[in-house]
Amino acid sequence: MALPVVDPSQYDAQLSEKKTDIEQQFADFNLPGIELFESATTAYRQRAEFRVWHEGDDLYYVMFKPGDKHQHNRLESCPMVSEPIQQVMFKLLDYLRPNELLRRRLFQVDFLSTLSGELIVSLLYHKPLDDAWIEEARKLKQHFGIHFIGRSRKTKIVLDQDYALEKMRVDGRELIYKQVENSFTQPNGGVCVKMLEWAVDVTRDAGGDLVELYCGNGNFTMALAENFDKVIATEIAKVSVDAAQYNIAANQVDNVKILRMSSEEFSQALQGVREFRRLKQSGVNLADYNFSTVLVDPPRSGLDDETVKQVAEYDNIVYISCNPETLQQNLKQLTLTHDLQRFALFDQFPYTHHLECGVYLTRK
Repeated sequence: MALPVVDPSQYDAQLSEKKTDIEQQFADFNLPGIELFESATTAYRQRAEFRVWHEGDDLYYVMFKPGDKHQHNRLESCPMVSEPIQQVMFKLLDYLRPNELLRRRLFQVDFLSTLSGELIVSLLYHKPLDDAWIEEARKLKQHFGIHFIGRSRKTKIVLDQDYALEKMRVDGRELIYKQVENSFTQPNGGVCVKMLEWAVDVTRDAGGDLVELYCGNGNFTMALAENFDKVIATEIAKVSVDAAQYNIAANQVDNVKILRMSSEEFSQALQGVREFRRLKQSGVNLADYNFSTVLVDPPRSGLDDETVKQVAEYDNIVYISCNPETLQQNLKQLTLTHDLQRFALFDQFPYTHHLECGVYLTRK
């Protein structure tokens, strides 16, 4: 893991530079005023993965130089990660060093924390995990009082649970999210709240029904449901679908249906090209929906050409992007039919060149 240099004195200047870069990159578009959402300057990252190095009787985290998996430095502190992670990460190594069974062949430690203070730690090994390991891991769990998971090749050992419950205050409401270990969650919880509040704001008067593609665990779905009559959200990963169903119940949302379908499959169902047994089993009749708005939060590769065509069929488009390059390419097509109404920058990754963009478009 290569870590950025966390220097709060440089934060404002670096964020301003990011904004300038985006203004230049999207200069060919008729951009509205860019809305800029800052991050906390320290303790902002809710999840992190660290490689572990063995040297004699010593055990420590390392960070690699960018682009070089051989040159590494010992990690002595990590101000970017959340307070729950900071409080545990080095104490964990102190516990593991004298414990031959727990430390042997350990090569990575993953942390997942929440704004509400929960923490899950996953220990990754290059060896089989047996009953003796489980016995020692239970002592480890009792010592720290947090959730631990063991992973090795084709093996996952969950000592009690493999998820944390996040609680976020969004637009005056507390929302509950089940976040499963080793599944995608937004890394910067504080900025995630700002993203959700922005999405709620831009769609407040959209009306009609919402379709959401790539919904994950329902991160945006739970926040946006109150702005629409009905919501259909699609996701292909079973773990994420199950978490989204949990979140629907936990938040007492009664107008959302989660479908385990790809964006391509949903497009085919919507157009009547194919029938899907999963759709029938869910009790969803797409003819009953009046979709006014689509929300997409695609991977770094952006939207493929067919999905861009599908998205352009809706009056309103909310596009959350983790890659300005692919967003720029997609907007070249989408702005043929839609006008840019809102453009936001969310600094999910301080002290790096990465950031998230939020775009709201309406039909011309």
